[in-house]
Amino acid sequence: MIVKHQPSFAGFPNFQLFRRSSHPGSDIDVPMNKHSSISYSHAVPMMALVLLAANLRPPLTTVGLLIEPIRETTDISLTTAGLLNSLPLLALGLFAPLGHFGRRFGLERTLVAALLILTAGILLRSQGSVAALFLGSACLAAGIAVGNVLVPGIIKRDFADRAKGVTTIYAVTLGLSAAIASGLAVPFAQWLPGGWQASLGIWAIPVAITAVVWLPAALRTGPNGSSSHHHAAPVSPWRSSLAWLVTIFMGMQSLFFYVAVGWFPTVFQNRGYSAEESGLIIVMFQLVALVVTMIMPLILKRAHDQSAIAAGAALLVTMSVLGLVFFPAATYLWMVMIGIGGGAMMILALAFISLRASNHHDAASLSIMSQSVGYLLAAGGPVCFGLLHDLTGDWNAPLWVLAILTAISIFVGFGAGRNRTYS
Repeated sequence: MIVKHQPSFAGFPNFQLFRRSSHPGSDIDVPMNKHSSISYSHAVPMMALVLLAANLRPPLTTVGLLIEPIRETTDISLTTAGLLNSLPLLALGLFAPLGHFGRRFGLERTLVAALLILTAGILLRSQGSVAALFLGSACLAAGIAVGNVLVPGIIKRDFADRAKGVTTIYAVTLGLSAAIASGLAVPFAQWLPGGWQASLGIWAIPVAITAVVWLPAALRTGPNGSSSHHHAAPVSPWRSSLAWLVTIFMGMQSLFFYVAVGWFPTVFQNRGYSAEESGLIIVMFQLVALVVTMIMPLILKRAHDQSAIAAGAALLVTMSVLGLVFFPAATYLWMVMIGIGGGAMMILALAFISLRASNHHDAASLSIMSQSVGYLLAAGGPVCFGLLHDLTGDWNAPLWVLAILTAISIFVGFGAGRNRTYS
């Protein structure tokens, strides 16, 4: 066995992070000790992974809170604004298969390229014109889509012994960064010169910093496609009913989340809440979901399967959406309940990918399927939500449709949560 002494990561001292596989000609790096805990030798790549996760949601969650000033500047309709919210989701689905480039060019190299694309997309979207809004949204979503697909591979390769714990840290970072970005969107638009354009564009700074952090790793590692390992071909999930249940559940969960962060602020403002308070309600919803995300791994560890948990979470969200229709005065209560149910649905959607697969090859195939099809399914949510309001002149109609979709998730989640794997 040949131990590889890696160069310093982003200026830090050398650490023996990985060993080279003993198979002749292999170019795959695996953890040195599969039974060891995440030690100081893992601290730097963990920091880089957390920094990466912190940049994958703010570009998506901030635009919904700025829809009204964007509409005032660009004179777009609510339907067009809904399309602006949906376009990144559509691009996430369409560009998710680009994650396959990670095998050919190396995970780190592909990741840095994705971060640079994300930076360019954020800057382009903040230019102010309608064309720049849509082109920039598509561009940034392409970068995020590749990052989404690559992260599970990085966790599996570098933290195989603590994959569940690192995945939880990753999910919590996604939720926390989304909540922080939502809370800062309106204040940034008020404080920074440039208004909503500056509020959207400022997130290019941390993304660019993240690209710089990952650059040394990209320069020192070669493509991963030269491995001589011959693994059995992964089972295709496309003909599996279980895989489709997982995919639909992922899509429904994503659809609801992006409708909530994209349109609920506008709903609340039309019901008399200020822009600042609407933003705080969305932050509260995401913080509650974040707490649930941290608790869920403990619950899942003790459960024989996840059917009842998934169905119960979707039921709670359904009841809360109906509460927004019939008892809008209790908005804070309903959003707390939505945070509980929505947070559980988010971690379940991620967990199903590994729990319903027999091995990491099948998990990779299911990940690409669930993210590509799921996000394409979710993309219709924000635009249809806005279109229904334009057609009816009322927010109750789109909320009713949203409640029906989450009710469907009750049955889909029950099936996806059964303790079995697709084949």
